[in-house]
Amino acid sequence: MTVKEMTQEARHEEALKKYVLDAPELMDEIKDLSADDQKDQIQWAFEDEAEAQGLQPWELTLKYTSTPEEYETERLKLHKEAAEVLGVEWEEYCEMNNLVV
Repeated sequence: MTVKEMTQEARHEEALKKYVLDAPELMDEIKDLSADDQKDQIQWAFEDEAEAQGLQPWELTLKYTSTPEEYETERLKLHKEAAEVLGVEWEEYCEMNNLVV
């Protein structure tokens, strides 16, 4: 299944699964927590990782669930949609969000 065929929720769940494979120390730290608490901790750690990389959580989700080519295409597409919804000119939006296109 390609990134375009996945719902955002399914894409995010897949990204979290891949993220925890990259974070064995996190899983070790939270192993004694309830399943719900583990889920919350994983989500918070994922959001922190996105911030550390200078990304929005949805961008990190894309990064984990797509090829590099798909990532750039989808990322720009979603940023363009956001600019349209906000009613901001694309160039101004890029400046505000430190996007290099």
